[in-house]
Amino acid sequence: MTISVPQAQLFFLAFTRIMAIIIHVPVFGGQNIPTQVRIGLGFALAMVLFPWQPLPPDAVTIGSLSYGLAIGREIIIGTLVGFSADLAFGAIQMAGSAMGMGSGFESSRIFNPALGEAGSAFDQIFVMTASMIFLLIDGHHLVLIALHNTFTAVPLNGSLPFNGMEMIMKTTSIFIATGVHLALPVMAALVLTDLGLGLMARVAPQVQVYFLGLPVKVVVAMIAMGMTFAVILPNLTTLFKSMIENMLLFVE
Repeated sequence: MTISVPQAQLFFLAFTRIMAIIIHVPVFGGQNIPTQVRIGLGFALAMVLFPWQPLPPDAVTIGSLSYGLAIGREIIIGTLVGFSADLAFGAIQMAGSAMGMGSGFESSRIFNPALGEAGSAFDQIFVMTASMIFLLIDGHHLVLIALHNTFTAVPLNGSLPFNGMEMIMKTTSIFIATGVHLALPVMAALVLTDLGLGLMARVAPQVQVYFLGLPVKVVVAMIAMGMTFAVILPNLTTLFKSMIENMLLFVE
């Protein structure tokens, strides 16, 4: 089998776009995944997806300057597509941080290798559980389908699409509101706990509410999060499915 120079150039463009997308999906390209594995996964996906892309019959070798610009376009396209995945998992992390803010876990923040940021043990439990739900609903399969559809929406070495800042701001606001909605049940339980502790301090001043409140709020937060997952599971499913739909929103 003979591989022409135009084919090799287009293959590298496809590999560049795929790598720019998967590094934004923690399940595929999180910082806890070794770089060699991420590169190998991107190369394997490019090997599978590239043969399905139509090669122009008059394809010619792309010049050095034009090829550098083409690589830059593919990186931008991949970043725009992966931005939705960043927003979805960012909303989950924001919900976990909001839940843990009043629970007492925020006093000990540790590095989260999946998202590349520091967080409390509480929001890491929430993020890991949400990631397992993402895998259970075959979200990784939907990501691969969306990745394949990007080549239909924007062919290799095609023009750079952009739907404007208004669409980006609108999508970002939707994901932020979703993160707040996910955190509301636990935040409400913690607010009620604070009110109860405040009333106890007024009724029984001899009780050391400060020392009593920390373990009580930890227990309340854990119980509330466990009970909340049964309620927010449909919301998480909707969040991940909208993430897949929005992955193509900025390039169509």
